[in-house]
Amino acid sequence: MIHVNSAQLIEIIAAYLWPFFRIAALITVAPIWGTRIIPMRARIGLAAALTVIIVPLIESTPRVEPFSLAGIMVTANQVLIGLMMGFMLRLVFSALETGGQMIGMTMGLGFAQMNDPANGVTVPVVSQFYTLLATLIFLALNGHLVLIDVLVDSFRVLPVDDIAIGTGGLWALLGWAGWIFKGAVLIALPTVTALLLVNISFGVMMRAAPQLNVFAIGFPITLTLGFVFMLVSLPVFLPQFEGLMDNAFLSLAEMLRK
Repeated sequence: MIHVNSAQLIEIIAAYLWPFFRIAALITVAPIWGTRIIPMRARIGLAAALTVIIVPLIESTPRVEPFSLAGIMVTANQVLIGLMMGFMLRLVFSALETGGQMIGMTMGLGFAQMNDPANGVTVPVVSQFYTLLATLIFLALNGHLVLIDVLVDSFRVLPVDDIAIGTGGLWALLGWAGWIFKGAVLIALPTVTALLLVNISFGVMMRAAPQLNVFAIGFPITLTLGFVFMLVSLPVFLPQFEGLMDNAFLSLAEMLRK
């Protein structure tokens, strides 16, 4: 018969509890997993399953009582690390939403809003299109598996402890936040540039023939050409998205090592 005393029981609980907090925090804000489409029970079950798999790979955990002040500090640190890791990847999809909004405003679809069931907010239809496309590419490139690999590596670089991420890691996160606008410009630049030339052409036409109604003629043409330019620029979208994801994972590794 196996006898387990209270100290051993607390040690077993702590060994699984603190990694669970980091993993659950990551899943809460990570792309795809953190969307409202995934039920909360499914997220908790996924976090628990990953915890059972990852805990045997962790070298050691601090011998601290979970409900003490030191245990609360360790818990807060694990939650913070998980949230920061998921937030860095979330910024990539935010950049795509911003780029889609720029394209929609330029082609005259700024008023066309739809409810995003994944995030529970209202976004332009063009942003929703790019978000769905990026989600499919993310899954096709096994980005979710790479994220799990980075999560496992984070327990080697930042073991379960009350030591938080340093200021260098925080600056790396803030620096990567600037990529929201850079990534949005990279995604939207081909289509926005082409539509800008179309608008300039309409301006020249209105100058030469003022009797033309720019709203009756220009809007349908701009809208149609906007979809055409989006279709033509799709082959460029894949390498740009891959570059953003590569930079996100590199920045994530840099943040963990600082």
